[in-house]
Amino acid sequence: MLKIVYKVCCGMDVHKKFVVATVASTNESNITTYKTKQFNTYSQNLYQLKEWLAKQNCKDVCMESTVKYWIPIYNILEDSCNITLANPRYVRNIPGKKTDKRDALWLADLHKHGLVPGSFIPPKNIRELRDLMCYRFKLTNIRSGEKNRLQNSLTVSNIMLSSVVLDTFGKSSSAIIKYAMDHPDKLDIDYSQFLHKSMISKADEIKLAMQGNISKEQKSKMSICLNHYDYINYCISQLNNAIALVSSDFTPQIKIAASAPGVTIQSATSIISEIGINMSVFKDAKHLCSWAGVVPQSNESAGKKKNVHISRAGVYLKPILIQCANAAIKDKSCPYFRHRYECIKKRRGHKRAIIAIARMLLTCIYNMFLKNEPFDNSIYEEYLKRENSSKHINPNIDRIILFLKSQGFEINKINKDISPQPI
Repeated sequence: MLKIVYKVCCGMDVHKKFVVATVASTNESNITTYKTKQFNTYSQNLYQLKEWLAKQNCKDVCMESTVKYWIPIYNILEDSCNITLANPRYVRNIPGKKTDKRDALWLADLHKHGLVPGSFIPPKNIRELRDLMCYRFKLTNIRSGEKNRLQNSLTVSNIMLSSVVLDTFGKSSSAIIKYAMDHPDKLDIDYSQFLHKSMISKADEIKLAMQGNISKEQKSKMSICLNHYDYINYCISQLNNAIALVSSDFTPQIKIAASAPGVTIQSATSIISEIGINMSVFKDAKHLCSWAGVVPQSNESAGKKKNVHISRAGVYLKPILIQCANAAIKDKSCPYFRHRYECIKKRRGHKRAIIAIARMLLTCIYNMFLKNEPFDNSIYEEYLKRENSSKHINPNIDRIILFLKSQGFEINKINKDISPQPI
């Protein structure tokens, strides 16, 4: 018989317009009675839900993470209840038995026995920072899309500026593009007046690259792209101000995270917005890495471990960690990550090696937050010294000896001090 963990608990089936709540109350004889009630999702009705739970003496609540509909309920019940937010994948009801009331009762039964693994929900100030950082991430992607559209318009117009310059949106390139849009019929000119000193030598090549034909349609499209690009930059700058205001409470932790190789202040803020600053909510560093989706999934059957990939978790956290990992392997102040990257890359390739470095960085940040200490490079310097001192002429000598013995050879060690015999 399953152990009853929560004598009184509630399961909620959350929807856009209403929520169905079922309270499961278990007496001393282990007999459970159920009370079900439906509430609308307006704030007034959710406060009625809060009062109803208080009358039922219910402090433990379980609900699915249904889109964003769970957030209003969580905001109101957060201060009075212990809320377990469940991944719908792990609490599916029996097929053919699915109704709103049965789903709420099913959640209540699962939670009564402590069978629902809860999702990590950071404190309110971290959630607010996360919301801003996610919006910034999306705006950055939109800005990249506009840059690509403008580049496509230039290519369609036979203008190959990207073949000459590294950054099409640099200061010199932007001035050239602006001139081309204002004077589409006068592209055969000397562009030295728009170029930075470091690009003067490319003036002739840029003149060849600009010999295209900008149509009215492409000119209109490019104008819209540039205006949208400038507006997105303005929005991002405004958003950065809001992020700086919210993240000011976490300045010490941001500085600690930014002390790791490859991690900037912006990246540290993004990481904190995802994992928070309290590492006690994770069992250990491995648990955090699994939650972030930078370790392989577990898939074993009949004693055989099947080849699996990393999970889809960490939609916003994983890209930041990979960017930091790519920067860390180029950081000359801490060659350890480069050393580990090269070792793994030889065996497993670039992609798996970068994911491994991202996991190492996240493990470092976990321990740095846990101990409230900045990154200590001396630990890795000592490791590299031991690695270099342990190297010898043939690192596979033991493997060769085992192979020769398996082939029937007898191996005898020769004293190196024996001088050669005269002939």
